[in-house]
Amino acid sequence: MNWEKTLTIATENPQNQNKPTGWFARFLAIVEWLGNLLPHPITLFALFCVFIVLFSGFAEWIGMSVADPRPEGSSKRELDGIIEVNSLLSAEGLRWIVKNLVTNFTGFTPLGTVLVALLGVSVAEHSGMLSALMRSLVIGSSKRMVTVMIVFAGVVSNTASELGYVVLIPMAALIFHSLGRHPLAGLAAAFSGVSAGYSANLLIGTVDPLLSGITQEAAQMLDPSYLVGAEVNWYFMMASTFLIVLMGTFVTEKIVEPRLGSYNSDEASIELGNQTVDKVTAAEKKGLRMAGLTFLIICTVLALTVVPEWGVLRNPDTGAVKNSPFLKGIVVYIFITFAIPGFVFGKVAGTMKNDRDVINAMSKGMSSMGMYIVLVFFAAQFVAFFKWTNLGTVMAVKGAAMLQMLGLDGPMIFLFFIMVCGVINLSLGSASAQWAVTAPIFVPMLMLIGYAPETIQAAYRIGDSVTNVITPMMSYFGLILAVATQYKKNLGIGTLIATMLPYSIIFFVGWTSLFYIWVFLLGMPVGPGAATYYSP
Repeated sequence: MNWEKTLTIATENPQNQNKPTGWFARFLAIVEWLGNLLPHPITLFALFCVFIVLFSGFAEWIGMSVADPRPEGSSKRELDGIIEVNSLLSAEGLRWIVKNLVTNFTGFTPLGTVLVALLGVSVAEHSGMLSALMRSLVIGSSKRMVTVMIVFAGVVSNTASELGYVVLIPMAALIFHSLGRHPLAGLAAAFSGVSAGYSANLLIGTVDPLLSGITQEAAQMLDPSYLVGAEVNWYFMMASTFLIVLMGTFVTEKIVEPRLGSYNSDEASIELGNQTVDKVTAAEKKGLRMAGLTFLIICTVLALTVVPEWGVLRNPDTGAVKNSPFLKGIVVYIFITFAIPGFVFGKVAGTMKNDRDVINAMSKGMSSMGMYIVLVFFAAQFVAFFKWTNLGTVMAVKGAAMLQMLGLDGPMIFLFFIMVCGVINLSLGSASAQWAVTAPIFVPMLMLIGYAPETIQAAYRIGDSVTNVITPMMSYFGLILAVATQYKKNLGIGTLIATMLPYSIIFFVGWTSLFYIWVFLLGMPVGPGAATYYSP
């Protein structure tokens, strides 16, 4: 597909946007207005850091404090049982900033875990394995199952970061067009899986260590020994995958596609002709078979280290899987299970020949992380400032007391929490940026009324995902709009959001319902060794 031409079409025709009217138009206008008011997320975190420095000085001056919620006998409990705000405007605060600015960054848990995981994913991506796997899933499906497989491929694609946006969504529109169906319905189906179902997956991907690292930093404001692994939401997110696929298929075929009606090629902004998706070649098929065999061998070896009672990666003290090196090292397995099969695929398919190709793939993956690394520097300072000043703990204690006073300390608090996360996501589209801002407040607050960080994180992931498809602030929204304008030249932001809104509504209701059934009705853990309730 000609991306330069597509982007030119999308940017040169802003006056042709098909905008909705009434309350929906006002809603979209507010979202865009709020989003445009916000600076870049990196600038936002820098401003947050400045605000904490200033506010901590004011809070210390007025004597802001709370009773220490940590139990008697805790090594971290304040001697007098009172937690006071520490000022970063003081001489001591200035010395702390100068001394810890670098270690705040290098010690930020998500930084190393995400970079290590991405090294492996980069090999699988640049060898062509992930693209070939996606194409084989979708192209090989029957006409009846194509919608199901497109949504499914979209959900699992988040394992490889942006691959779903760049590869699957344009491909899904092409496939629907080739089948005589409306291409925008295919685009919407893929977009819903990739973006509205962002956190769901059968495998643990790069988003899991990213979020769990931030959750751990926030939980340790209240409980310094609390650990949150990348696997803590795996059970719930694996079950969520099937729900997202069912809901995405239902909305596409029963709501979106009938609303779009029959497609008229005259609406296209380019000459469509006989567009086709590249089929999986014989070499790629052989590469996928060998990569799959390699993956099974790796999984078998890993299973031998943890399944038997003598497994070397079990907890050496208790012999259990909980708190074992196996679970703590889950990021290492992400690296291995992507890098080795990825290289095997590349070797068989002819896209990789030697170690230099592997190194180049990893280098390309790292080169795309420049913006993330800069973001993490400021986000790490923000979290560390929040922690050292005790503002996070003080706000959490006061917030928890207010919730209890209002009677909002039961499971229904999560409905409010998911809605708040969804609304914030409309203006702050980055999952890591939003969680870095909200986790230091909400994680300790909800811990104080009895809920575990693992459960809180699972709820956050729902709110952060379901509104991705209806916010222009999502980083790939412009790219999706550009693809859509190929098939409907007068399509604008409002039309695209109106098309995706049914997914957000259905996903919010269905996914939140699954959360309540899973966690509170059935009492099942959201992941291996994950607690539902927290007690100090």
